[in-house]
Amino acid sequence: MQPTPQPDLAPITRHLRAMFGSRLLIAAVHHLAVFEELSNGPLPIAELSQRIGLKNRPASVLFPALCAMDMLEVNETGALQITALGRFLTQNQTPNLIGYVGLEKSDPGAVEMAVRLRNDGPLDTSGGISYVKEGDEPSPMDDADLSRMFTLGLAGRAQKLSPIVAGKLSKSEGHLLDVAGGTGFYTYEWLLLNPTATATILDRPAVLAVAEELLDAFTQSGRPGAETVKNRVTFQPGDMLTDDIPQTDILLAASLFHDWPTETCQLLADRFAAAIRPGGELWVHDAFLNDALDGPLAVTDYSAQLFWGTKGRCYSRREYRDWFAKAGLEPTDENLPTQMDYGLIWARKR
Repeated sequence: MQPTPQPDLAPITRHLRAMFGSRLLIAAVHHLAVFEELSNGPLPIAELSQRIGLKNRPASVLFPALCAMDMLEVNETGALQITALGRFLTQNQTPNLIGYVGLEKSDPGAVEMAVRLRNDGPLDTSGGISYVKEGDEPSPMDDADLSRMFTLGLAGRAQKLSPIVAGKLSKSEGHLLDVAGGTGFYTYEWLLLNPTATATILDRPAVLAVAEELLDAFTQSGRPGAETVKNRVTFQPGDMLTDDIPQTDILLAASLFHDWPTETCQLLADRFAAAIRPGGELWVHDAFLNDALDGPLAVTDYSAQLFWGTKGRCYSRREYRDWFAKAGLEPTDENLPTQMDYGLIWARKR
């Protein structure tokens, strides 16, 4: 009997992330006046951003989302303009739905989204931003209880995606480095498919403590070969932004770049490229915007969620490939879908 196919869990995450997209729409209509600014004609993205007071990151979250919603579009000159649907969010259109959207304009989430858009993040960052660290700022992931809660919260997603990702990564008898590896599931599944390979998981100490517990359960699962994984994986505490990164044949960055602003993403690409041995590979597993930055909707909603809680957003494959090329790597043109609106891209080192 054939096993029952397992469903893609994307509908669950899409419904969750849609909340953040809704906040963007309400903020655009009633707090930033995006549609009124465009009601007299198209505007270059930079000019519209300046008029409504948005820096690059919030603009790169808001405008792709409104395009994915079919409220805005980019015309042949590269300027933003209102679509036929978006016209119903302007005062000069009768009837319109401004008042209807306005029923939610005082929602605390929508109000706070407008604040974060105007300020490129929350006003209070004294405790660090979500679960990421940069420079001398505090790292929430060094708090044992918070780190455990967050890492275990991500465990189900990683368990679902990791066998799919592991099956698409290159086979190797060499070494895999899983940077910010979290639960470790991507590493464990890859080692299962590469029985002579070794791996290192680099992350914060409190995260690695949870990953080691999950490894114990993995090795005792009864799956063929699982008992060999424990002796082939090393846990290395460290800060990927400042500490030495171990040399490796394959480097995996899963759901990593999207936590950081573009300048940090380039820094990470540079550091990762330096750690990859000649002939080695950098693999990224993430949710990607279209290169035209106009969707897809599921990813623009995710980008809004990331904007809300991190220093980053979702990026396009073109943005990633530009970072890789500047870091001295050779991006491939492969786009490998996995599930839950994620996919894989990769680059090689000469």
